[in-house]
Order: sequence, then structure tokens, then C-alpha cells
Amino acid sequence: MGILMAIVDFIPVSLFLIAAIILQRELYYMMSKGAFALFSAGTITVFVAGFFKATWKLLYALNICDFVALSQCFFPMQTVGFVLAASGVVAMLCHKQGKGTAYSVAVVPAAFTSSMPFVVLMVLGVAVLDASLCVVAKRRKCVGAIVLFLVSFVFIMGMGYLSSRDFTDPAMNWLAEGVNTIGQGSFLAAALLLKKAKA
Repeated sequence: MGILMAIVDFIPVSLFLIAAIILQRELYYMMSKGAFALFSAGTITVFVAGFFKATWKLLYALNICDFVALSQCFFPMQTVGFVLAASGVVAMLCHKQGKGTAYSVAVVPAAFTSSMPFVVLMVLGVAVLDASLCVVAKRRKCVGAIVLFLVSFVFIMGMGYLSSRDFTDPAMNWLAEGVNTIGQGSFLAAALLLKKAKA
């Protein structure tokens, strides 16, 4: 794993962070405190998971250390993050939002010997999040944002597929970086279009 590749891994992470901030600011007035807490906690968790993974790659590439825990926590954290973020947007769309509205979430840690529950939750979380944001975009008559959210979903799913391939080949790593960057870039572009669209 080269240093350049490790540095490039921070690009999609940064793109997602910018998109998350834009969406948090844009949807804040539409959400109850509970729904916003779910959405913001989810997007922050997804960002932190990506930041941890990118940091692990950089530390490893620089021969500083092999902090495996930063890599191992990526998938579970990202899965939980997408599920929380999706729950927040769904709550906004399906429940009356007001100052008195509140939601509570109990998180119970669970141990799995298989990654399949996380795979299923990841796919559902990303799908529901993008679909819900498409509903928001439709209400604002922003077709461009809908298209870009769908493009983002396809590329994120593609990234999920590539993550199961053989990453000993540098070409596969660069392909994954490209797919991830396009996916997160599309998500950011959709967020910007949503921000510009009139509610």
C-alpha cells in the first residue's frame, strides 16, 4: 500500500463530510430534535469510520504502525452510521415534526460471528437513506439531486462489492478508490443541488 494511495483515501471521506454538513444544515429546520439527532449521529459515525480507515492506511504506508483496530471497526461503524442516518430521514418524512416531538433509540451491543447481518443492514441503510433523500429532492422538484443520489447509491454498492475482492493487486485498490470517490462526489453534488433548490 503506497503513501499516495493512503492519502487519496481521505478524499472520499472529506467529500462525504462536506455533504453531511450541508445536509445537516439543510434538513435541520425540517426535523424534530430526535430525528436530527439520529441523522447527525449517523452521518458523523459514517465519517469517523472512514477517517479511521484512511488513517490506518496512512499509518501503515508510512511504516509507523499497523493499528488494525482502526480498520476492523470500519464496517460495523459505517453500517450503524448509515442505519441511524436513514432512520432520521425516515422519521422526518413519516412522522409529524415539531418542537415537542422526540424519539429515543436504545442501542444494544451484539456479537456476531458472521458479517452478513452488517452487510444486510449496510445495504438497507444506504438504500433507505438515498431513497428518503430522493423523496426530499422530489418535493423540491430537484431532478438533478434525485439522479445524483441514485448514482451515489450505485457506486457505493459497487464499492461494497469491490471490498470483497482481492486487494493485493494495486490496480484493484486504485479502482476501489475511484469508485468510492465518484460515489461520494455524487452524494456531495446531490446535497449541493438540494441546498440550492427551493423547498
